[in-house]
Amino acid sequence: MNRGVSILDATIGAEAEGWRLDRALAAALPTLSRERIKALISAGQVRRSDGALPRDPALKARAGESFAVEVPAPRPAHNEAQDLGLQVVFEDDHLIVIDKPAGMVVHPAAGNPDGTLVNALLHHCAGNLSGIGGVARPGIVHRIDKDTSGLLVAAKTDRAHEGLAKQFAAHTIDRRYQAIVAGLPKGSGTVDANLARSDANRKKVAIVGEGRGKRAVTHWRLERALRDSALVECRLETGRTHQVRVHMASIGHPLLGDPVYGRSRPATRELLKRLGFERQALHAARLGFVHPVTSQALAFDSPMPADMQELLSALSV
Repeated sequence: MNRGVSILDATIGAEAEGWRLDRALAAALPTLSRERIKALISAGQVRRSDGALPRDPALKARAGESFAVEVPAPRPAHNEAQDLGLQVVFEDDHLIVIDKPAGMVVHPAAGNPDGTLVNALLHHCAGNLSGIGGVARPGIVHRIDKDTSGLLVAAKTDRAHEGLAKQFAAHTIDRRYQAIVAGLPKGSGTVDANLARSDANRKKVAIVGEGRGKRAVTHWRLERALRDSALVECRLETGRTHQVRVHMASIGHPLLGDPVYGRSRPATRELLKRLGFERQALHAARLGFVHPVTSQALAFDSPMPADMQELLSALSV
């Protein structure tokens, strides 16, 4: 193995017979995005067990085929290490759990080149982050929206990254969100609806029919009735982009303050304006998983942030 290169072994599953190679490998290696795998194939960094180097990501995969995928360490980051005062909930040699404030982007992208969680992690961890995520997102195993607060885990080592990614792919991570929604949902329920980028607006996510997008499952339950609204706990079985926001809106209970998927009543809009509440009322309150190296069961809870507490108090009946 070349220095600075991780080798990930993958075997094509039976369900992936006939799929494009990039898609099949992405299913076998949940730590890597399909786009990343496509680039690695094209660069000759995916080797079949017979020594062949397939260069076409569109080649048909065969069940049972084995591959070695060379993942280079991230290049010296164009991401700048920045001291942004992270709130660390847990940390060891393998991973770190952060309580992210609302307003912080997780990783750099167009429009947000710095001031992100990645910039803060590069400073806090002195560059010791898993390279599997690539240059733009070292250590990032999952993410939460910019304007959602709460718990997030990042990997310092490739071993931790792989182990955590497998748990996310297997839906064994305990993720519970607190949401303040419009209206009063009754009891509890489950939304099981595939999600994909909206055809009408690529910045939005939409529910799509079977066979399209990715399966998304949200289990919700009423925690507390409020004035024309409610505090709801949402437990994620899957973790798709904007999942809670889209799913709750789909059952007629959009998140208060959501500028994309919600439309508040005039009285609610006035209250949000008076409080200066300018985000979706969503908080990642609980994160539980098995430590990928020590096998210890870990669980963390984050108290509701002050802005959501203030909104909750103002809506209490």
